[in-house]
Amino acid sequence: MSLFENALKQFNKAADIMKLDANMREVLSQPKRELTVNFPVKMDDGSIKVFTGHRVQHNVARGPAKGGVRYHQDVTLDEVKALAFWMTWKGAVVGIPYGGGKGGVKVDPSLLSEGELERLSRRYFSEIQVIIGEKTDIPAPDMNTSGKIMGWFMDTYSMNVGEPVLGIVTGKPLELGGSLGRTEATGRGVRVCTEEVVKYLTDKGTVSKPMNQMRIAVQGFGNVGQYTAKLISEELGAKIVAISDISGGFYKDSGFDVNDLMAYCAKNKVIKGYPNADREISNNELLCCDVDILIPAALENQITAANANDIRAKIIVEAANGPITPEGDEILLKKGAFIVPDFLANAGGVTVSYFEWVQGMQWYFWDIDEVRKALHRLMKKAFADVAGAKEKYNTDMRSAAYAVSIEKVATATKLRGIYP
Repeated sequence: MSLFENALKQFNKAADIMKLDANMREVLSQPKRELTVNFPVKMDDGSIKVFTGHRVQHNVARGPAKGGVRYHQDVTLDEVKALAFWMTWKGAVVGIPYGGGKGGVKVDPSLLSEGELERLSRRYFSEIQVIIGEKTDIPAPDMNTSGKIMGWFMDTYSMNVGEPVLGIVTGKPLELGGSLGRTEATGRGVRVCTEEVVKYLTDKGTVSKPMNQMRIAVQGFGNVGQYTAKLISEELGAKIVAISDISGGFYKDSGFDVNDLMAYCAKNKVIKGYPNADREISNNELLCCDVDILIPAALENQITAANANDIRAKIIVEAANGPITPEGDEILLKKGAFIVPDFLANAGGVTVSYFEWVQGMQWYFWDIDEVRKALHRLMKKAFADVAGAKEKYNTDMRSAAYAVSIEKVATATKLRGIYP
């Protein structure tokens, strides 16, 4: 199945549980708008290369479309559609007034010079400008994009319209209207959900081990994986015993010094060669480690029907988008695993993006304590809402999260009606 078909399968499962009206199901199943652009970029050697990019807006019933832009050699329209689809539910589950959007360019950015990367970024943003705006669609960083690239996006749009527009993108550098706490935001949201799921299961009597005795494996050591591991170890006291990235992984029974590993990764780009570990492991071995909590924070489709039976963790917190296929999901649920779904667990990023957008629109900026306090409050409420829906519908957390989100989007759609 394609990624979008996977997303629809999850959606339809929840829609069945809710007995969602057939007409509403039809409306919410399809993206509102899909834009594909093929654009030329002048390379350093003087040649011209044409790149393909996409921007998809899934739903804007509750507010402007919101979602990142990724640069990757395997980007497809199907992938971008699925990610925009999930962004709709992500914004709704935490209660922020956004719809879902996503963008991507099919490119391996590691093969580009700084100048080529800037020219590609500015041309792509100019091409998609026909459907974006600070009140219509607000992009943000995603895989292989950064605050620097968001700065280029913001400057490109501002130069095109003739005035500075702080709210056109989020995830910008602080000096260009970014928000304090944005870099750590997705990881902090995962940290909040990890704490909340342990509390919830402790209250239910299915977990007896305190958080500071938990052993955790984190797959993926990019921005999300790094801050997830750092905040869980420092603030919650759990041991991060297994970590991996694209170059491989490591296991350390006594737990990693995450700050030391982050410093090594900053210097060497990947964790390969890290000396302070017990042994090397593969990414698949990490997924099957004997740990209390598994946090997939890498790419989609990492846990499938092929390896789900080998997963030993009883709690899985999805920091990545779509790391478990529907078939893998079914196997894990039958085994009794408790899964905190992606668009709840990793919603910290879009939540602080919303805070940044609000600050930019007002030209008034918050301090770090305000950002963190507001993020924790919204994430805790979102987890409680989903847990409540889980019990109401007697279902799993993913279907419950969809139910919470679908109800909000469906209500907004009904109230607005069909125009004309």
